[in-house]
Amino acid sequence: MQEALPRISIIGATGDLGSGIAYKLARAGYSVTIGSRSAEKAQKAAAAMTERTGCPIAGMENGAAAAACDVVILTVPWSSHRAMLEAVREGAQGKIFVDATVPLVPPRVARVQLPADGPAAKQTQEFLGEGVRVVSAFQNIAAAHLQDDESHAADCDVLVCGNDPKAREVVVQLAAAMGMNAWHAGAIDNSAVAEALTSVLIFLNKRYKIDGAGIRITGVPGSAGGS
Repeated sequence: MQEALPRISIIGATGDLGSGIAYKLARAGYSVTIGSRSAEKAQKAAAAMTERTGCPIAGMENGAAAAACDVVILTVPWSSHRAMLEAVREGAQGKIFVDATVPLVPPRVARVQLPADGPAAKQTQEFLGEGVRVVSAFQNIAAAHLQDDESHAADCDVLVCGNDPKAREVVVQLAAAMGMNAWHAGAIDNSAVAEALTSVLIFLNKRYKIDGAGIRITGVPGSAGGS
């Protein structure tokens, strides 16, 4: 018997990245809940997404959304990061928690400015505690591409970092369902690379007039041989 797909709640799904992820996962057959500070705003966004996708999507206040799922995906600006963690900490216990936050500091968003306390996803793991399996992913995806049925998202690989390999694998499969190729990229500390890359990609977009630059991992898994 086929294993049931995990239930997904997206905190920040009213923004571009969050709504794009919600769109792709709902279309792939996942049960999706949109979270917002206001239950009314979440329900309104969910109704619009339901109409667009033809898939039933729920809307809840952030804390309730985190409690109602198997996998929480956080897609909020860096300025809202800590406040959102506080709002969902209780509901996120026992869950996989995917953090797509990039610590951009306007106005110099094309310059890497990682926090002194470490990458955002590592701070998330420390704040939420050992009862939550934090995974870092989706920082390097152009949000606009996720809204397109003629998906450009497959042109960009996804780096997936986290201390729990099984939790990482769940997120690798989510990325695959969204039409992207994802790679296990090591422990949560390695999220620093994906978070920093976003500023580099912003610079490349501006310098070379690229419509949503991404990254690609070269090489073929297993091609090195060995026993």
